[in-house]
Amino acid sequence: MGTTYKQSGVDIEAGDAFVERIKPHAARTMRPEVVAGVGGFGGLFALPPGKYREPVLVAGTDGVGTKLKVAFQAGRHGTVGIDLVAMSVNDILTCGAEPLFFLDYFATGRLEVDAAAEVVKGIAMGCEQAGCALLGGETAEMPGFYARGEYDLAGFCVGVVERSEIIDGKSVAPGDALIGLTSSGLHSNGYSLARKVLLEDAKLALDAVPEGLDRPLGDALLEPTRIYVKDALALLEAVKVKGMAHITGSGIPGNLPRCLPDGTRAVLDEKAWKRPALFELIQKLGNVAREEMYNTFNMGLGLIAVVAKEDVAAALAVLHARGVEASEVGRVEAGQGEATAVIHP
Repeated sequence: MGTTYKQSGVDIEAGDAFVERIKPHAARTMRPEVVAGVGGFGGLFALPPGKYREPVLVAGTDGVGTKLKVAFQAGRHGTVGIDLVAMSVNDILTCGAEPLFFLDYFATGRLEVDAAAEVVKGIAMGCEQAGCALLGGETAEMPGFYARGEYDLAGFCVGVVERSEIIDGKSVAPGDALIGLTSSGLHSNGYSLARKVLLEDAKLALDAVPEGLDRPLGDALLEPTRIYVKDALALLEAVKVKGMAHITGSGIPGNLPRCLPDGTRAVLDEKAWKRPALFELIQKLGNVAREEMYNTFNMGLGLIAVVAKEDVAAALAVLHARGVEASEVGRVEAGQGEATAVIHP
């Protein structure tokens, strides 16, 4: 008998078993607009009939980054799928888009069905939180390409927004207010620096509870990215949101100006919101400069919305009623040239 595909490292039977394992998770995310989902060569989705006059599709894609290394080290795979969904749906949300469906790409050297099923279970949980359908995905088994027990993830999201309601930041003006929605922690950015400081240099164990934290380090590092979709969509129903920024890699200075017009600058007061203790731990143990922290991490704010000053009270009332930690964190001022953001201590 000649050499088989399985002997080369690809187990088709395991792949088939994996698909069967994930079908119930995907089924929980289905929306009425899904025509055909997991199992076919392509997922089919019909736009909500009658809901939009001029629907504009909005697409986003992202991954989880080196946070996956923490999941590998901890042997915990149940939350990184939520991170994967969050990074894409929070991005398209900033245009005012409602996420419709999500697809994932899971690549590994040797498919370990139990771990992979935990990842996809997390993806389905993220889709449920975002209100979008897990429409399909791809599992790639590539022997010799990844270390044993490791994998990579990519996610792809499509949403829709009414053309007249697209949030593009063009109406932002000096005097507008900044509403910050707190983050759940590092989310999925800055993990190369966090891992170097905490795990490589300080050699902290994931089950240790370092001074300043109230739980094991592994729990804090694997806290999933907060998904803001339903809360932000409720905010959009209540007030006019002029701009919105998802605070990811490059932090507030790198992301907030993306939703501001030229000739303006955002000025934030860092005393206006609470930062998770994990940021202070990284800064202290790594002797990381304040500027470096703000240029790397979200520093406690995962989403920032720009609203008129007179809409602040209504905006906060909506968010607080939904149990969201949010506060007025700054203002928009006149600036020169390209938009910028500064954070005052």
